[in-house]
Amino acid sequence: MFRSRSSAFVAGLLVLLGVTHAAAEPLCQPVLTIEALKFANVNVAQRVWTAQLDVDASRCAAASGRFAIDFVRLKEGAPDLRFTEHFTWKPGRIEVSADFAADEYVLDFSIRDVAPCACRQ
Repeated sequence: MFRSRSSAFVAGLLVLLGVTHAAAEPLCQPVLTIEALKFANVNVAQRVWTAQLDVDASRCAAASGRFAIDFVRLKEGAPDLRFTEHFTWKPGRIEVSADFAADEYVLDFSIRDVAPCACRQ
């Protein structure tokens, strides 16, 4: 009795794994390239960091997806602060921005967590 239950369990598990593998599509990832950066004063209390990105999503079937930019903020009289902003990519040229106080500056940044997409066939 024990042997037939374990055999049925193993057979069911193999069927489930086979269905999962067959349903999975190959994944691609867009390539995000920074084309231009700007850090401008908007007013006395606020500055805006802006980046122009070129998104090559030619291998993707999706029209958009998510990505993040990690920032390290430098501020007078305060420790450096690491934080993350989330954005949406779409094919072509996009602009992203983040707000900072007048006494803050971007010490470092990096693009990360670019969402994969189903590959175009």
